[in-house]
Amino acid sequence: MNKKESVKKFVIEYGLLTVASLLIIVSTWLFKYPNNFAFGGVNGLSILLSKIIEIPASTLNLVMNVALLVVGFITLGKVFAGKTLYVTLLSTVGLSALDMIYPITKPLTQEPVIELLFAVAIPAVASAILFNMDASGGGTDIVAMLLKKYTTMEIGTAIFAVDLLITLSAFFIFDFATGLYSLTGLFAKTLIMDGAIENMNLCKYFTIITTNPKPICDFIHHELNRSATIYKAEGAYSHTEKNIVLVVLKRSQAVRLRRFIKEVEPNAFMMITNSSEIIGKGFRGFN
Repeated sequence: MNKKESVKKFVIEYGLLTVASLLIIVSTWLFKYPNNFAFGGVNGLSILLSKIIEIPASTLNLVMNVALLVVGFITLGKVFAGKTLYVTLLSTVGLSALDMIYPITKPLTQEPVIELLFAVAIPAVASAILFNMDASGGGTDIVAMLLKKYTTMEIGTAIFAVDLLITLSAFFIFDFATGLYSLTGLFAKTLIMDGAIENMNLCKYFTIITTNPKPICDFIHHELNRSATIYKAEGAYSHTEKNIVLVVLKRSQAVRLRRFIKEVEPNAFMMITNSSEIIGKGFRGFN
């Protein structure tokens, strides 16, 4: 990878990290804090503790994030820690700044269900972006990443396990309704996050049966900058010689290939399968 590509990759990565951080800040400040929604995470724990010891939730959030970040640096490596440190600092500084600039003491609306939807969906998508980039929002996400690394748990299950105890505490510290909202939020957050991660990694696996594979392979190589596997086969009914081309593509590339084959090789037989677990060069490494 040359210097220009490295700079481009760095800018894209930290641009996405910044967007994810801003989503967490806005959703936490506008929807979670004023409604006491405590469906896990350091944000949820800081909401609970601030009710007991009367220290601002943003301050508790900073202290706990720093402690867990040290653990993440030791156990999960410098790259993970560097990205997570950036997100954690941006999130905690952003929340502290909002505490001074735009203090909020009550919910924005009188519709807690609507606010719960925003409090769940926005940070769930942000967390999915972070996990997909081998980063996290800090806090108990680091504990979840440790569980993923050292156990067979998927990231969504690991987060649910870590956050469940914090969420259940809302029943005792706040009222029963707040506890139910928080528990509902935890379930929804887990489902949305798993779905978002899977969709981000979704690829198309092509099995193409054709008598003329050259134009298809040339298009894959030169226009899509991908490689393919080709092998000989025989039609079971006609006993004519066939070629099978196997290739995995991103969704945007898959649309282009399907359109090209329709125009150039309309008699080709295609099977297109969704897959979110593609491991190898050009896709994901082993985690």
